[in-house]
Amino acid sequence: MSERTNERGAFANAGSEPPGEDRTREPAKAADTPPRAGTPSRGRVLAPALARVTPGRRGWIAVAALLAVACYLPFQLVPFRVFQFTMVMVYAVALLGLNLLVGHAGQISLGHGAFFAVGAYTTAIMLDRWDLPHLATLPIAAAVAFALGLAFGLPAVRLRGLYLALVTLAIAIFLVPLLKRFESVTGGSMGLTLAKPAPPAWTGLAEDQWLYFLTLAVAVLAFLLAYGLLRSRVGRALHAVRDNEAAAEVMGVRLPFYKTLAFAWSAMFAGAAGCAYTWVIGFVSPDSFVVTLSITMLAGIVIGGLGSFSGPLLGGLFVMFVPSISQDVNDAAPGVIFGLLIIVVMYVAPTGLAGLAGRVTRSTKNILRKE
Repeated sequence: MSERTNERGAFANAGSEPPGEDRTREPAKAADTPPRAGTPSRGRVLAPALARVTPGRRGWIAVAALLAVACYLPFQLVPFRVFQFTMVMVYAVALLGLNLLVGHAGQISLGHGAFFAVGAYTTAIMLDRWDLPHLATLPIAAAVAFALGLAFGLPAVRLRGLYLALVTLAIAIFLVPLLKRFESVTGGSMGLTLAKPAPPAWTGLAEDQWLYFLTLAVAVLAFLLAYGLLRSRVGRALHAVRDNEAAAEVMGVRLPFYKTLAFAWSAMFAGAAGCAYTWVIGFVSPDSFVVTLSITMLAGIVIGGLGSFSGPLLGGLFVMFVPSISQDVNDAAPGVIFGLLIIVVMYVAPTGLAGLAGRVTRSTKNILRKE
């Protein structure tokens, strides 16, 4: 008896059953199993997974999602809202050029609206006088604006700061009287009324939807062109000029050449945006391109975020919707409301809305790592 008891005790201490006895153990339930010490939380599991996605891949995923939403919007909104988002893309292309000049090249311009007007009037004159196809006017308007930007950039390279700002402001000021003077070509104060691009029958799209997708195609091409430009040798030279002109010149960067090129590229994007503006509105007049337009564009790109690819799009949303919101808040003083909104946005996001989005993203990642 004592020997069998000792044998069972030995097998029990060894963690197995004595021979000759069939005992089935019930598996332990998951709820009964105590949590292990040091088990990672959900935040610590998600953080490495997010870290494995490279910033470049995250950017392309965001672009693909944005394009999907953009293609979905015109089928869900009323025509007026479709028109508003079409104008957002028009302004985004214009601000893309201003971002190239101010955000990446470190120059200043208060006359960007003048090149926008050049593209618009070049398109209007070709449609009114020569009856060219709408799509054929786009490269011509961009080329004319590029040539004028190049011509303006040659004397402007010797200026900087306040003097450069005053010279560019002068261009925006004398443009309106100049357009009114040549009435036989520009239509004078009455402007020019034009036919809008008609949607092909096979698309089944309404006119506002067709204009939306045409402008979306122009915006996509413009952003791809700017992306390739800034990733090239030209983009690196522009960043060197922006950061330190003296150091850039020592490194072999030709300052006059790249400054002039920055003005030309900026004007080209503005001209392309002006062409799309004429397609969408179907009317141009000198009073549509006053000095306020140039100042509003500069405010839009600063609020959107200088030096970022999302800045022009956010700035386009600001330029399109904030003035109308100001008008709805107070019909008597929309400019006051507009100015106050600018002050509030710059106080909350001094680096622009794109910088604010970046800070929110980094804070979210830090929270996930700490959990």
